[in-house]
Amino acid sequence: MWVELDRFLHYLIHERRCSESTIVAYRNDLSQFIEYAEEQAGNYKVHPREIDTALIRTYTGHLLKLGLHKRSISRKLSAIKSFFRYLLRQGVIAVNPAEPVRSPGKGRRLPPVLSIDEARQLMELPDSDSVEGLRDRAILELLYGCGLRLSELLGLRISAIDFAAKTLRVQGKGGKERIVPFGPPAEAALRAYLAAREEGMHSHKQNEHSSPVFISPRGEPLYPLAVQRMVKKYMLQLSEQKQLSPHVLRHTFATHLLDNGADLLAVKELLGHESLSTTQIYTHVSRERLKEVYRQAHPRATRKP
Repeated sequence: MWVELDRFLHYLIHERRCSESTIVAYRNDLSQFIEYAEEQAGNYKVHPREIDTALIRTYTGHLLKLGLHKRSISRKLSAIKSFFRYLLRQGVIAVNPAEPVRSPGKGRRLPPVLSIDEARQLMELPDSDSVEGLRDRAILELLYGCGLRLSELLGLRISAIDFAAKTLRVQGKGGKERIVPFGPPAEAALRAYLAAREEGMHSHKQNEHSSPVFISPRGEPLYPLAVQRMVKKYMLQLSEQKQLSPHVLRHTFATHLLDNGADLLAVKELLGHESLSTTQIYTHVSRERLKEVYRQAHPRATRKP
């Protein structure tokens, strides 16, 4: 791997224009890793294709045993990940073995989620007798029923709604487009809101297909902060979640799908994730929820004194 390391450092110097101190840190961290990999292989030279995820995890464990600070280990792991991302782009390897490896002590916290009953109650909170309440209900339905990011919700145009197919055309991160289905509750909420909105709009322009779906009472596009405050207002009536953001509903969308047997790859596509490892955090949520159900309900879940 020494040849590949030299090429990577050349890339950092001449294309990334990294500082000398950064280059020295990369060289030292990656040299130590290569020496460890060769030692594990019986002091034979190894090719990057021979490195697997298990070896990288073993290496981080080895560093912990040596007494290195977790911050230092995280820096070394970051260098390894950058190296293998480079090798993947260059076609040297077909799979990045470093991608699934988490930094020690920095595992992702399980995202907060609502129960099915809490989600159902949340949808009923907005006032259905006002345009603003109908709008809020439609927003909540799309955040929970479609798993949209806040930016995707606010970027949604009337022309992106296909009521016949019951789908939304969503612009995700990096401008990537995906098709997301919606169910009867979201359809009913959208239809009710759009009908009330059209009736209350004095300007025809505000109801053109190219206009945003969700607007303020004055016909202006909603700002992210306005939606965040709205979601928090309703959630405070329902739950004492520490995190009261619209993203809680996206987390809840994914978790409820997996709880009910949805395929992980399908959930990845629905969420618009680039990497499957990003979606896998929700499998941990589902497992934890199942464990909690078991602990509370099964007679042998806890030891008797």
